[in-house]
Amino acid sequence: MSQIEKVKELRRITGAGFKDCNSALKETSGDLEKAVEILRVKGITKASKKMAREAKEGVIAISGNEEKSSLIEINCETDFVAKNDDFISFVKELSEINNHCSSDIDKLNNFKMKNEKTVNDNLISLIAKIGEKITIGKVKTINNSECHNYIYQHSIIKDNVSKLGVIVSLKTTVQNDKIKTFGKQLSMHIAASNPLALTQENIKKEIIDKEEELISEELKNSGKPAEIAKKIALGKINKFKQENSLLTQDWVMDPKKKVKDILNEINIQNLEIKEFVRIKIGE
Repeated sequence: MSQIEKVKELRRITGAGFKDCNSALKETSGDLEKAVEILRVKGITKASKKMAREAKEGVIAISGNEEKSSLIEINCETDFVAKNDDFISFVKELSEINNHCSSDIDKLNNFKMKNEKTVNDNLISLIAKIGEKITIGKVKTINNSECHNYIYQHSIIKDNVSKLGVIVSLKTTVQNDKIKTFGKQLSMHIAASNPLALTQENIKKEIIDKEEELISEELKNSGKPAEIAKKIALGKINKFKQENSLLTQDWVMDPKKKVKDILNEINIQNLEIKEFVRIKIGE
């Protein structure tokens, strides 16, 4: 194999640039295997420096079926890289692995991809090749008994890769067009309305505490009597809970009704919204 053929092969294996491959082969007197190791070490060094930077762009990928569905967020620094073919190929394979691993991040990082290298090693190589910080963000798998999952993706880049992803799980023993339509519409509603929790009781205490703090600060200098200010604060926090709980949100397809009203109107025994997840890049 000639030097130029070795350089081409090394580039194919590592994804590194021509100059780096040529230098590595010279350093190893043409030993391809040793050259791969040298580039790997250099790649890790480059990657570690890049990890200090911010990665606020990226994509969401969803894999699975109606019984078990998984969502994974992969972040990068620029939207340009988020549309890169190598990046998208990595994300698509990673999404399938995430569903297989049920969003167990340790298993995910150590799982071997198609090239027989671990996810973590491939991530390092991709960082070195593309030149940006790339990180695995939020992951979530929904797999409930007697439930069917419905998904929605917005701003699709390619296939199952997008900028926003939703999975919602409906508990039901019935499967018909009415349920399927509701599941699809509900996932779109969640994408648009961004509920914090299924019910008001499920909203995290720290979120409520922070909102109460903001309301209190807002009313502090209003000049209103303490009792009046207290009633206003109570009204505001109740409204916040209602607007951010899925069941009490205004239904996007008919704002005069709540989500819970639509659920009742479907009139299917034991139909229940079990859980949901929504992730949007940049939020």
